[in-house]
Amino acid sequence: MRSTLLIALTVLTAAPALAWIPKLDDTTARTVIDGAYGRQDAPPTYLNADLTVQDGKFKSGNVVKAFDGGDTCVSGWLSAPAAYDKSGSRPTGLTLSGQADQLAFQAANARDNFKSLTPDDALKDAASRMPDGQIRLDLTVAGLKDQKQRSAYLVRLKGPDGKLLAPVKTSYVNDWKADAGGRFGGTLVYYFEPTKAGINANDKVDILIRTEASSNCAYAVGFDLGQFF
Repeated sequence: MRSTLLIALTVLTAAPALAWIPKLDDTTARTVIDGAYGRQDAPPTYLNADLTVQDGKFKSGNVVKAFDGGDTCVSGWLSAPAAYDKSGSRPTGLTLSGQADQLAFQAANARDNFKSLTPDDALKDAASRMPDGQIRLDLTVAGLKDQKQRSAYLVRLKGPDGKLLAPVKTSYVNDWKADAGGRFGGTLVYYFEPTKAGINANDKVDILIRTEASSNCAYAVGFDLGQFF
């Protein structure tokens, strides 16, 4: 999981205004590539919420709200984050990203291999890395009793109008392993199509999560799509 992103960048006047980019354009591609090659500050291409608990608080601050089950769901999480036998697994972090972040990886790889990458080259295969209009959520979890329970997680995207959007695709990162107590942790990946639900590039959205636990608890983590490309 990448460290929590602090939006404190001075964007060059030639750069586009911050907003999630459903489909890469030339200006954004150039900004991302120039950032990867050190020609300017790297623009923010993802947002991260660190949900690990330290001293009774989430590391990213007061970012988790109870969507269902009441406030005791959150207070119980904060008071006993690793009580997996009682509460089930816990989310430990969320990262939201789009096509621009995929390009950032591509540009960094080209740079590291002493190659040049142009905006035209990047735009040719942007949709092959991630289809236009999609947004990606990486959800790290800890404490699953069995890896089969990964499919028991329910995740939705909630827009300003209150509609709940199901993912169009789910997958897993190959980082799953057991801890000393035999509990599994790793990364779940979800892809959404916000534009088809009328969500705009500058809207504020909630990620809703139900874990595998058989309880009423469901959680909401808010993100501002106007804070990254």
